[in-house]
Amino acid sequence: MRNFEFYTPTRVVFGRDAEAQTGRLVKDLGCKKVLLHYGGGSARRSGLLDRIVASLKAEEIEFVELGGVVPNPRLSKVNEGIALSKREGVDFILAVGGGSVIDSAKAIGYGIANEGDVWDFYMGERKPSACAPIGAVLTIAAAGSEMSDSSVITNENGMVKRGCSNDLARCKFAAMNPELTFSLPQYQTESGCVDIMMHTLERYFTPCRNSELNDALAFGLLSTVVKNAKILMREPRNYDARAEIMWAGSLSHNGVTGDRFIGDWSCHQLEHELSGMFDVAHGAGLAAIWGSWARYVYKSNPERFADLGENVFGCASPFAEDRAIECIEAMEAFFEEVEMPTSISKLGINLDDAIIRELADKCSWGGRRKLGAFKRLDKNDMENIYAMAR
Repeated sequence: MRNFEFYTPTRVVFGRDAEAQTGRLVKDLGCKKVLLHYGGGSARRSGLLDRIVASLKAEEIEFVELGGVVPNPRLSKVNEGIALSKREGVDFILAVGGGSVIDSAKAIGYGIANEGDVWDFYMGERKPSACAPIGAVLTIAAAGSEMSDSSVITNENGMVKRGCSNDLARCKFAAMNPELTFSLPQYQTESGCVDIMMHTLERYFTPCRNSELNDALAFGLLSTVVKNAKILMREPRNYDARAEIMWAGSLSHNGVTGDRFIGDWSCHQLEHELSGMFDVAHGAGLAAIWGSWARYVYKSNPERFADLGENVFGCASPFAEDRAIECIEAMEAFFEEVEMPTSISKLGINLDDAIIRELADKCSWGGRRKLGAFKRLDKNDMENIYAMAR
């Protein structure tokens, strides 16, 4: 087992009516004025915002609102939130939504607490020295941002999608009520399930042997998601299945299944350019790319794929390389069963050679960056994977 650090400071309040405790959770942190940050109209139509507002008022906590966060959250909304928060004297940001809203809240938190252009942090030109405190009321199980150190933002200037990871931005608390996910469209639910699995797989595919315990945790989490994703195709209001998926989403990205810094993350980086350019759902984009990435790299360590296939999908071929191929095929069959795309064309996107070159150029930072830890990928490799995936 390698040396590692494990840090998960987020307080989790899980279960029915968890959102009703929001005001108390903010008050416990000594904060006085909240930026209530959310996405579209569903949080208001469902009555969720009203319940949260009532909870804040009961604790005599002031608030201002900023809605309008979209999937693949935009830098312009972040800057709007920073300006509003500074003007209103906000000292706490409450994200009501999924990963996009939480990521946007984290970026606002950086902007409140640091001078200069917040985009510098996402381009790696500076590191934040502080972050305003953030809490989350989770409505989508997918990104795991409620317990992770990560935030991903899209800059409309060039539609560039970049991430910033720092422990300063970890949520102080996450209120997680599985019932809040009942009304999600099927496509969004299953896209979230893929994202959860990918956060675990990116940590699983390392160039070194993982610990036996981490592997067992990864296999258990992946098996749980596969089982319950199928249940939710038939029973979208199944509370137990929703609860399993929601908790899996948090555990997939809080570090318990492995150290993010020694993981692979190639699929995430390849998909970020795809969703940055075409605004696709992140989990669906990952499903569209994963099989091509896997076929491109599996020979670097077929045993790793073989173990995954055996423990999650029951693959039983006697030879590791055959079992690795069986694993990749089983994963793609699962994606198809939950109506997720297994190629970029199934996202409704037709990639010509020029677009593939542009995607690879952005992903490789003009050829200056390589991806991956399981197998190092240069710009030419990225082009090949995009071409295979189309």
